[in-house]
Amino acid sequence: MMKKIALISILVIAVLFISINFFSKEKQTKRWYTEEQVSQGKEIFANNCALCHGYKAEKTINWKQTLSDGSYPPPPLNGSAHAWHHPQDQLREIIREGGKLYKGKMPPFKDVLTSEEIDATIAYFQSFWNDTHYGYWMERN
Repeated sequence: MMKKIALISILVIAVLFISINFFSKEKQTKRWYTEEQVSQGKEIFANNCALCHGYKAEKTINWKQTLSDGSYPPPPLNGSAHAWHHPQDQLREIIREGGKLYKGKMPPFKDVLTSEEIDATIAYFQSFWNDTHYGYWMERN
């Protein structure tokens, strides 16, 4: 009888564990972009953004420290800085119009990238965001 209760308990725990993992993984991987956009964005990012932001969007650890001219350096976009605080439209605007409005030196890309390429670029750097930061970002959008 004790063995039967123990076996049933183990089965119940296993089913709960599998269910929790299944549903949390499904929630974690649900993102607005496709793998195709990330792939396209990787190339666009490498050609237009990586010099300043790093190839994996990781560059500039001291991004909050102003430069000698009072401007801000390019922040990392991999989720370790503040990009996840900005809604999608603002991320698009910063890429299109540049960083001047935010005391940065990023050039505008409105004459370089299409709207689809800008979205692919955002998809690429958001692919580095952990699920927690991506979840916070989704709540803001």
